[in-house]
Amino acid sequence: MSTKRKSKSPEAQVFKPDKKFAKTTRISSMAQYKRMWKESIDSPSKFWAREAKDLTWQKKWSKVLDWKAPFAEWFVGGKINVCENCVDRHADGPRKNKAAIIFEGEPGDRTVLTYAQLKREVCKFANVLEANGVKSKDRVIIYMPMIPEAAIAMLACARIGAVHSVIFGGFAVDAIVDRLEDSGATTVITADGGWRRGKVVPLKDNVDAALEKYKGVKKVIVAKRTGQDVTMKRGRDLWWNEECAKVPGTHKAKAFDSEHPLFILYTSGSTGKPKGILHTSAGYLMGTYISCKYIFDMKDDDVYWCTADVGWITGHSYIVYGPMANGVTQVMYEGAPNQPDFSRFWRICEDLGVTIFYTAPTAIRAFIRAGEEFIKPYDLSSIRLLGSVGEPINPDVWLWYREHIGGGKAPIVDTWWQTETGSILISPLPGCTPTIPGTATLPFFGVDAAIVDETGEECKPDESGRLVLRKPWPSMLRTIYNDKPRYKKTYWGDFKGLYTAGDGARRDKQGNFWITGRMDDVLNVSGHRLGTAEIEGALVAHEAVAEAAVIGRPDDLKGQAVVAFVSLKGGKTGDDALLKELRNHVGKLIGAIAKPDDLHFTPALPKTRSGKIMRRLLKELVATGNVTGNTTTLEDPTVIDNLKRILGR
Repeated sequence: MSTKRKSKSPEAQVFKPDKKFAKTTRISSMAQYKRMWKESIDSPSKFWAREAKDLTWQKKWSKVLDWKAPFAEWFVGGKINVCENCVDRHADGPRKNKAAIIFEGEPGDRTVLTYAQLKREVCKFANVLEANGVKSKDRVIIYMPMIPEAAIAMLACARIGAVHSVIFGGFAVDAIVDRLEDSGATTVITADGGWRRGKVVPLKDNVDAALEKYKGVKKVIVAKRTGQDVTMKRGRDLWWNEECAKVPGTHKAKAFDSEHPLFILYTSGSTGKPKGILHTSAGYLMGTYISCKYIFDMKDDDVYWCTADVGWITGHSYIVYGPMANGVTQVMYEGAPNQPDFSRFWRICEDLGVTIFYTAPTAIRAFIRAGEEFIKPYDLSSIRLLGSVGEPINPDVWLWYREHIGGGKAPIVDTWWQTETGSILISPLPGCTPTIPGTATLPFFGVDAAIVDETGEECKPDESGRLVLRKPWPSMLRTIYNDKPRYKKTYWGDFKGLYTAGDGARRDKQGNFWITGRMDDVLNVSGHRLGTAEIEGALVAHEAVAEAAVIGRPDDLKGQAVVAFVSLKGGKTGDDALLKELRNHVGKLIGAIAKPDDLHFTPALPKTRSGKIMRRLLKELVATGNVTGNTTTLEDPTVIDNLKRILGR
């Protein structure tokens, strides 16, 4: 049975590229874009070989692509060092005294690192890692605040061939344990703490608690940030600054195979176990480099700011690797956008002359809610380009962003991509693409995207379906770490030869892609992916809980909010104290971002006769207050009426 559904296109307001802006961009016409895109699809080896010449190779590749679906190898036979491309080739040339990172801490401290200084710090830390036994392909966990040392640690790992796995600083102890166990990490890099909304996040304490459960770590290297007392275990724990003082500031960048593993980044899936997405060196670097070059149109005089955290893929690709491969000056900010109030971002933009600003719709909605009085005192005229990332952006939010942050003139690149894709795959090009609020517009170079129905048949214009990719691209994930069968099943199991993104979408008559959101059991909360199974698992881990079902509901601020339905053991009824306890329990096991926004106690959950929880009915109840779908397979139809009463419907 087909699930194709016609979706009427909204009244679209089209914004054509500014002619003055287009004159300075690398791609300044749709004819140029179409010519390059066609070449990238029809003659990918020719296209990517030409683009790859921009990078520094220690040995040139012999073959651009070896594709044995679903496994790809790019720039086969080539030797490269990712860190050398991001640091050395700028530090050893005309950009050596150019600011690489302008850091502002939440308390207001500010540090500037030039490319020459960055190289020295990265070389020192590479020496520290090697002196403490870290070798090529060893896994290193990085659990840090948004400080320059986080980027330095990532680049130092890349320099020596160690495989880093960054954990978002908002994650709690059990999430750290899961990632330690799956990766088999032997080294952890952390900090005493980090600042967030005026409070200290106890990072080192969390690591200590995780290492009570996982015994495989030999060394913990700790950067001093917040200055509170922490426990340092003799023989295992080392201070970053003390170790760096022992080693020289020079280090030769080693040559690694193009397919050498670069990092593992864990992302939520439709099962409780996070997926370790594995990215390798040359192809990933190529994807992040070229997308910054063309989509953000990065130039030597730009001051670029991506507001993401390095714990997410956006921080990897568009704070560390892509911008630094382009030799740009970028801003790193440690704290929250509303600390001490919602003027913080705009003061930084004015002070530092930010020219490219890349943030999430969640943040933009928070700025709208806070009010224009926080924006009006600041001169944002330096901003020439805006970006949106993490989730589909509502047209009204898009228009507000352009008017109030972009001064009614800055183009917006609404970017679609994933942890798995490594780099941006669908986006406008600011000098040539007509933009329409709410659409990510057209595929980037090398991206052959389509919308298909559940049989794999391509949908007609304005029919909703599943977003798929029909050809490999350089920055694609290579596998799920230690789980090739899961990689095949999750991403290539639905349709032969097609990568399934897990997102719903439609394509209008002009070819623009409209992303409608996740189709699997993954929520997009404030631009961050959270598996419903992972949250359900955390709830059921509480001694009072028998069963739990988690769904998402639309939220004006977060995009999606977490809604939990909980049945207690022994048929007991819950109260406000237990509700609070369960929310905190989820926060402790996963992180505050996963705490249910709504939690409802119910004697029973809607199940089929085979025992499967029917989450679609819960979604319909929360969204409309009623159930119109098929309920004939329900084991107990009276559950729906009980849930209506619980929801006050």
